[in-house]
Formats: sequence, C-alpha cells, structure tokens
Amino acid sequence: MIIDKVLENNQNFVENFEGEELGHLPKMNLCIVTCMDTRLTNFLEPALGIDREDAKIIRNAGNTIVGEDVIRSVAAAVYSLGCEEVMVIGHTNCGMKNANVDKIKSSMIEKGVPEEEINKVDLSKWIGSIEDEEINVIETVKKIKEHPLIADGIIVHGLIVDIVTGELKVLVKG
Repeated sequence: MIIDKVLENNQNFVENFEGEELGHLPKMNLCIVTCMDTRLTNFLEPALGIDREDAKIIRNAGNTIVGEDVIRSVAAAVYSLGCEEVMVIGHTNCGMKNANVDKIKSSMIEKGVPEEEINKVDLSKWIGSIEDEEINVIETVKKIKEHPLIADGIIVHGLIVDIVTGELKVLVKG
C-alpha cells in the first residue's frame, strides 16, 4: 500500500529533519490559488522565489472556482491571516483542459458511484473542465474579484507559469 511507503519516508524525514517553530501567518501577505498538478510540486515556489511560510497556497484541479471552497479559503487568507494580495496561477498543459468527462464518468461508475448520483450534476462543470488555461485564469480572477464577500480593495492578479521553463506570464495585474 502507498501509505506504508509514505510512513516509511516520513520516519526517515523525521530522523533527518531539524524542525523549527514557524508562524502560521504568511510573511509576504500573499495568497496563491493554483492547480493541484504534481508537476508544480517543488517547482512553483522556487519559480516564484517564495519559501516555506511566505504564502498561503490553495490548490485544486485546474485552479478553478466550482462552488464556494476556493472563495472560502481566499476569504480566510485575507480576513483571518492577513493576506493583502491574491495570485491566481495557472499553468501550461493543464490536465483539466478539455478533461474527458465520459472517461471520468466511466471511472466513477467502475469504482462504484451510482450513475443516478452522477447524473444529478453537470459533470463537466462539477469536475471543472476548462477549455483554455489563460481564459480560465482570467475567469477565476473575475470570480474572486466579483464575489460579494471579497472586498473591492483586495488585489487579485492572474498569471500562467510555463510548466517546462518556469517562466511567468502576467494575464491580469491587480
């Protein structure tokens, strides 16, 4: 099982790690909404020049807003944890671009999700399938800025990071 390997790795980590007490407030007063793509792990933070403790990072499939969870997390970062700026950072070659909803539905059924439950939602919208990474970032920025619980003065940027080179492209500045 994967958990056994993770626990073994954790034991090795703990034995070799010099722990330190860190604060929970982001030093840069920055909140980042980004994708859960595995290629961003140990890549995005160095590409941005940020370290542990610098920013609150919210990850989800395709850095999209489906429902209220992302907005809730952004609001917590802003109103409770002192974030002053938000960056929505998408990436090139996103797996959520044109996600195969039929394949997802088949996999859900195969794993035991009743088809009648799947049919209760628009699976494409629910899963957060996107057509274009840049448009998705711009739309996500707009959703955050226009949400009634996000104050007008909150600065929200939109960027794309090249998944190969790490180069940032600004799509929306503040």
